[in-house]
Amino acid sequence: MATLRALRKLCQHSQQQVCSLHMSATRQEAVVISGRKLARQIREEARVDVENWVSSGHRRPHLSVVLVGDDPASHSYVLNKARSAAEVGISSETILKTSNTSEEELLDLIDKLNNDHLVDGLLITSTNARNHATQCLPARTWDGFHVVNVGRLCLDQSTMLPATPWGIMEIIKRTGIPNLITADMIKEGAAVIDVGINRVLDPLTGKSRLVYGQKGWFITPVPGGVGPMTVAMLMKNTIKRQEHSAYPPERSALAAAS
Repeated sequence: MATLRALRKLCQHSQQQVCSLHMSATRQEAVVISGRKLARQIREEARVDVENWVSSGHRRPHLSVVLVGDDPASHSYVLNKARSAAEVGISSETILKTSNTSEEELLDLIDKLNNDHLVDGLLITSTNARNHATQCLPARTWDGFHVVNVGRLCLDQSTMLPATPWGIMEIIKRTGIPNLITADMIKEGAAVIDVGINRVLDPLTGKSRLVYGQKGWFITPVPGGVGPMTVAMLMKNTIKRQEHSAYPPERSALAAAS
């Protein structure tokens, strides 16, 4: 598949660069890859895309987020998305539902948003978010979790991309120096793309620290690494969805192939 071929090519290119770095200098500490900095670049690109889209006479992209329950982490996550949407010029709304909202009521709301032609991206945050994502229209599933999106991705067809893997690929592409990590160790000269939150207490300082220490050459911090990239790529997905919806299927296919 083109996606896998591109990733292999990036890795091959990066291994050559790592060899070059080994010959030219010796580094004692890992180089921290700032996901926040890269995400700012991507959000700026998205902002320009949105403004060009709107100035061409099109409607401004709109995102609807349904947030079920009162989990603080989910509320913080959704708030970051709303802020990013505003920053790039995407209009958005957050629909709050209590944790005791019935499944029937939630499915009715999803159906209503599916049929709203003003909604370009749809995200459901709930305890059953993966199942609820399959109730959304595939073209509007903002995070790419719909089974149709996953199937199209496996077939190397144009689709909404899952934001976290897309963000990681952008980190690899834009930094240009990926490498491999094994199951039981980080080899010398590796680039570590850390996904998720893993807090380890340092017995000497009493503070949380990165598990990988100074072994890798390049490393993404947690937080501030992949997380901001996930939100930035979600912004790109919203724009991508509206651009494709503006053209008939055959023209969209040509645009995807170009």
